[in-house]
Amino acid sequence: MRVALGVSYNGQGYQGWQSQPSGQTIQDKLEKALSTFVARDRVSTLCAGRTDAGVHALMQVVHFDTDCERTPYAWVRGTNANLPRDIAVQWAVPTTAEFHCRASAISRRYAYVLLESPIRPSVEAGRVGWSFRPLDLAAMRQAADMLLGEHDFTSFRASQCQALTPVKTLLDIGLHKHGAYWRMEFEANAFLHHMIRNIMGCLVQIGQGAKPPQWMAEVLAARDRRAAAPTFSPDGLYFLGPRYDAKWGMPDRTPAYDGLP
Repeated sequence: MRVALGVSYNGQGYQGWQSQPSGQTIQDKLEKALSTFVARDRVSTLCAGRTDAGVHALMQVVHFDTDCERTPYAWVRGTNANLPRDIAVQWAVPTTAEFHCRASAISRRYAYVLLESPIRPSVEAGRVGWSFRPLDLAAMRQAADMLLGEHDFTSFRASQCQALTPVKTLLDIGLHKHGAYWRMEFEANAFLHHMIRNIMGCLVQIGQGAKPPQWMAEVLAARDRRAAAPTFSPDGLYFLGPRYDAKWGMPDRTPAYDGLP
């Protein structure tokens, strides 16, 4: 039997999603919890989108194969009983071998939450990015629109990116301000390593007035990482989750989705 899980986590204390010798990753903690729950030596998981150190998730989707029969409620409660408090399974869906959390995804969604304030974050430290200068919404939206559609995103690609091609389709970018907080949402068929954080670096420079909106088009056309701004902080980046065809019966979001600023 194949089981899919929706997992949320605060990434501050972890070395990203992917398993490491240190054992201090989300995958390591989840697999340990699952293995304890089903009394197996090891349960191996795959995820919809690997996240870097310090990056959070509201609905990371994973799947694993098992011969253990449990109800969805039992998978959630039993796994959570063995997880640290900053990682939690939100839902479980028994599915078939045809479902693949990564290959079956139609698109992936991220949000970046940013505090605009002359004073650095305190209670939100590690959970929001920060701009100490005011940001111009109109300029940022004008720049963001230049990225929509299918493009070669080499200028926003980390040097260690393992994607087979830098060509991706950015489906939507939404920029919204709630008081002192910004929420910037990105949806694409797939993302390159550090792609959103590199786009954020450019958007913030444009929003602060250091660069004009048309600079974004110049960076994109350059197809050269050196043309873009420095990689922005991981602190405010959240993986909102993938989208799937309705036939798979996977939830579209968790309650926390609408709770971010």
